[in-house]
Amino acid sequence: MFTLVRQSARLTRVPYQLIATRALSDASGMPLTFSSPYDVFYNQVNVKQIDVPSFSGSFGILPKHVPLLAVLKPGVVTVFENEGASKKFFVSSGTITVNDDSSVQVLAEEAVPLDSIDSQAAREALSQAQQKLSSASDEVSKAEAQIAVEVSEAIVAAVN
Repeated sequence: MFTLVRQSARLTRVPYQLIATRALSDASGMPLTFSSPYDVFYNQVNVKQIDVPSFSGSFGILPKHVPLLAVLKPGVVTVFENEGASKKFFVSSGTITVNDDSSVQVLAEEAVPLDSIDSQAAREALSQAQQKLSSASDEVSKAEAQIAVEVSEAIVAAVN
């Protein structure tokens, strides 16, 4: 493995030490910033792991994860805290960034703790979104209604 790492370092002109240390785990966790325009859930708090929904599939992030930029799809973000607790949040969309220093930023358009969502209200919102989609007359209205249906379906799935 180290031969391949050394060859990669020569090809990319990245110092070998930087690549070699990325593979080591960090027992203290990784700094997480998780916010929406309305709330800040974590601000540079060390956590063990984060599971996120993405259009390329759900995936987990551990300390020393490779740098990454991804788009969040509607779904559940799970944060595993260092103390052992896990917290779940529904996000409508957003981005996730893992930086070179292993810090992670989750920036959500909308995010709410999963346990604060009323399942009956979620089903009613889905029904209303489906009605709007069926009665939409122009392309913009159809696209907006389709997004509302997809988000509402994800909320209903998350709370059930």
